Amino acid sequence: MTPILPEKIYFKIGEVSEIVGVEPYVLRYWETEFELLRPSKAPSKHRLYKKRDVELLLDIKRLLYTEGFTIEGARKKLREVKKEEKDQLKLPLVDQKYRSALIKVKKDLEALRKLLA
Repeated sequence: MTPILPEKIYFKIGEVSEIVGVEPYVLRYWETEFELLRPSKAPSKHRLYKKRDVELLLDIKRLLYTEGFTIEGARKKLREVKKEEKDQLKLPLVDQKYRSALIKVKKDLEALRKLLA
């Protein structure tokens, strides 16, 4: 059963530890082993996990503890899943002419978001 995550932007390591069900030192170790897992750091150097980081940690825990993968096996599986997700997001050939326009819009929106933050 996947826990329901609170509607928050950032989670501290203690909260994530409780949600995932592992000690904080395990989370810090997993950060060194899984390149997809990179929580941001507050100015005080505390780790700040986003919702997608917590979901990734839950996937890592499932792969390691439930499905019995090794660290290397879990790393490989997560890369495969990430690649499949990217492949599904690729636009069909007919829509390629719109791709550059969509990329420009995305960059503009990100710049606007930074200005408003």
